Amino acid sequence: MLYHLLFPLREYWFPFNVFRYITFRAAMAAATAFVLTLIFVPLVIRYVRRIGHTERISEYVPDQHRKKAGTPTSGGLAFLPAVGIAVLLWAKLTVPFIYMALFVLLWMGLLGFWDDRAKLKGERKKGLSKGQKFLFQGLLSLLVMLFVYKVFGPGDATRTQSLFFKNLYFNLGPFYFFFVVLVFLGTTNAVNITDGLDGLAAGAALAPMGVFAVVAYVTGHRVLAEYLNIRYFPGAGELSIFAAAFIGALLGFLWFNAYPAEVFMGDTGSQALGGAFAILAILTKQELLLALAGGLFVLEALSVLIQIAYFHRTGGKRVFRKAPIHHHFEELGWPEPKIVVRFWILSMVFGLLALATLKIR
Repeated sequence: MLYHLLFPLREYWFPFNVFRYITFRAAMAAATAFVLTLIFVPLVIRYVRRIGHTERISEYVPDQHRKKAGTPTSGGLAFLPAVGIAVLLWAKLTVPFIYMALFVLLWMGLLGFWDDRAKLKGERKKGLSKGQKFLFQGLLSLLVMLFVYKVFGPGDATRTQSLFFKNLYFNLGPFYFFFVVLVFLGTTNAVNITDGLDGLAAGAALAPMGVFAVVAYVTGHRVLAEYLNIRYFPGAGELSIFAAAFIGALLGFLWFNAYPAEVFMGDTGSQALGGAFAILAILTKQELLLALAGGLFVLEALSVLIQIAYFHRTGGKRVFRKAPIHHHFEELGWPEPKIVVRFWILSMVFGLLALATLKIR
């Protein structure tokens, strides 16, 4: 909005020309989302306490987590509006990518909030069924597919770029819809699984979100896209403002979510965060890069799949003491803050590797 209001005034006062630069508006979006999140989180904490949205501890986590019972959850309610307001203030509102990203954020946030509400019922911490989640994520995938076909056209809509080879695209044709469903399901579940220690998911998300801020900027920059052999899409650079706003919001949320956490993001936040990653990857046609940039989330999800498969195959034996893998290290006696910081470091390494593939191409 500010771009449309203030950039035309550059003819009268030259400093308004700064609004033409995506980098400036992205930085301002990050700062805006950071401040708004700092304001919203205390309000959300009071609200979720009033409606009874406090953490119920699963029987499958280490015993030391019992002390976390009663901590306010659904903290994603704070950074969702912060991201939305920041993006609407600083992005070009004539670019359709922005509206689809915000739509996915809202859809997944509401789905996560519904899941958080469901977990408060019954004797066990059990949210929405897999079928219910698949239905709503599948419907979202269909809407995203329709948008992708309209914006990119049939030539680019069903293609995704390879990781290490320039000008190599995989055209999935009619199977691309199922690929989109897989991206949403895999990403949201991986982020949700990782959200098990104070500050872990929010901090680990910063590096891959930074990667996609860069990727979106390059995708929307004709010269840089040609130089790095990335498919150029006009307007895609505005998605870097969406990613930057999310970085600011996550930093603001970490202020309260760092050990010992005053609030958890809950499924409201983890579903929205996973959805944000998925839509950024889809709209930049870098779905495969997401698996590398979010390598820590992939490892967390794989640890659960390996544990389940090995447990059933061996009649009750386990690879890890507990899964996902961050609980395994807790059982080994690692302090929670040390696990979290070391996992943040791993996430940064995966992010650097993902950025390196851009030049390798």
